[in-house]
Order: sequence, then C-alpha cells, then structure tokens
Amino acid sequence: MTATTAPYAELKTPTTARRLLTAPTTGPLAALLLACVFFSLSTDQFLTGGNFSLIVQQVMVVGTLAIGQTLIILTAGIDLSCGAVMAFGSIVIAKMAAEGTLPPLLAITLGLVVCGGFGLLNGLLVQKIPLPPFIVTLGMLNVAFALTHIYSEEQTVTSLPGPLTALGETFPLGRTDITYGSLVTIGLFLLLAYALSSTGWGRHVYALGNSQEAARLNGIRTSRLTIGIYTVAGVLYGLAALLLISRTGVGDPQAGQTENLDSITAVVLGGTSLFGGRGSVLGTFIGVLIVGVFRNGLQLMGVASIYQTLITGILVILAVTVDQMSRRKAR
Repeated sequence: MTATTAPYAELKTPTTARRLLTAPTTGPLAALLLACVFFSLSTDQFLTGGNFSLIVQQVMVVGTLAIGQTLIILTAGIDLSCGAVMAFGSIVIAKMAAEGTLPPLLAITLGLVVCGGFGLLNGLLVQKIPLPPFIVTLGMLNVAFALTHIYSEEQTVTSLPGPLTALGETFPLGRTDITYGSLVTIGLFLLLAYALSSTGWGRHVYALGNSQEAARLNGIRTSRLTIGIYTVAGVLYGLAALLLISRTGVGDPQAGQTENLDSITAVVLGGTSLFGGRGSVLGTFIGVLIVGVFRNGLQLMGVASIYQTLITGILVILAVTVDQMSRRKAR
C-alpha cells in the first residue's frame, strides 16, 4: 500500500519548475522580456537608463488606475469610469488649489474624497440595486465626464502651486533621473500585492471573484467587501489624478479619455481573468510595463500612433484568448 501511494504523491506534487511555468505571470513576463529584446535590436535609443525612466514616468498614471481596476476585475466586475473620474478629480484638485480657495493639501484631500465618493456610489449601485458593473460604470463615465467639463468651463487650469507638482520632480539614480511619482506608483503596487497575497482581506477578494454566493455562505460579508473595493479603487483614481497633475503641470479637462481602456488592457495583459477570481497586482504591473514598452518602442521606431493602437488591440485579444483557453484546460 505504501509502495503504491508514495510514487502517486510524488507525481501529484508540482515541482518548483512546474509552478514557475504554470504561474499566471510567467507568460506576461516572457512577453515583456521578448518585447525588450526586440526593441533593443531595432533601435539604439531603447536600451538606455533614461529611456526606461521615461517609460516608468509614462505609465505611472495608467499604472495607478490599473491597480484599482485589478481589484474590481478580481471580483468579476469592471470599471469603465476610472479615466473620467480621474479627470474630474484632477480638475477639482487643480481649481481648488489654483484659485486659492484651499491650501494644496486640503485640495488634494478633497480630490481623493470626491474620487472615493464616485467609487462608493459605483459600489452601492452594483451591490444594493444590484446593477451590472458594466452599465453602472458606463453611466458614471458620462456623469464624471460632464461634471469635468461643467466645472472646468472647458478651460485648462494653469499656475498651480508647487506642492501639486512635487511628485513630478526628479532625483538622480546613477545616470538616470527618477520621479518621486514613479516611486509612489511602485509603492502602491507593492502595498496592494502584499494585501492581496498575505491578508485575510485579499483572500476574501479572490473568494468573492470565484463565487459571490459561495463566499457569502462561508461567512464573508460580500456586500460590504464589494462596496469597499469600489471605494478603494476610487481613492486610487484620485491618487492617479494627483500624479497626472504632477506630470503635466496643469489640470486638463480633456484628460482621461483613453486611460480607462489602457488600464483594462494592462490588467488583461498581466494575466488577470476578466471572469474574476484569478490574477495578481504583480501581473498588472508587468502588463502596464508591456503597454509602456510597446508604445515607447514603436514611437522610437517611428510607427504612427494609429498602428500603435492597432497592435495594442491585437495584444488584448490574444491575452483574452489565452485566458479562455487556459480556463477550458483547467476544467
């Protein structure tokens, strides 16, 4: 009996190599490395410290949005309003601080509260009515977009006080300049990665995405958890608004029109399933870098922006196809 069960147990125990090969982030990481090799061979300007610093600066806003988007997609939801909410938050922060009605710190706090309020409202509508996340956030996208243009009066807000753009300042690291905003984005990724992988809250998020009913029967307060996740995502959109202001130096009512789709693209490319319950913030970080590397590399090669959009769309379709095939294989 013992002689037959021991070999069986060995066969069923995954080796370290097998775990690495089957990890959700292995494919996206391989794609990122291949893209870096390809662009390094295609243009001499790609493989430099300054260019990699530029890539991180270019993706820090979308990266912060993508963290919130990851939390929502892990619950089998989706948020189409994140870019518009970020734009409204940036206008609130910029106008409140530039017009001198509030000190910069209070203006930033108000912007975070406003964006968190949008997330709270999204969560309440999704959980209490309940309405499909796609419909709720599509409607909220239009609400936030309209409020942005009404409140800004279609005008870009300039002459911002120094504290609002402090995260856009740089410090030297070797031969490269790094922005403080890039460190904030990386810190947020690490914080949420720890929360999802090492806390009870993180395990509940995955359980909610796998089956809301099963999670409820296991004692998880699914309603409060869902509303909380949408609210946290909203606050993250407020932080993205601050990073956007620090990068551009203005409050722009036209901002945020493509960032919602870019954030979803990064999440999907990072291996998080659109059906919920599977994925990671680390994977999203890799997905954000994939988007940034492709756009940067294609720009250096002189590829027109419309073809960059075309290639990004093809990447998303490929990522979803791989996700569907892996789910069928797992059944």
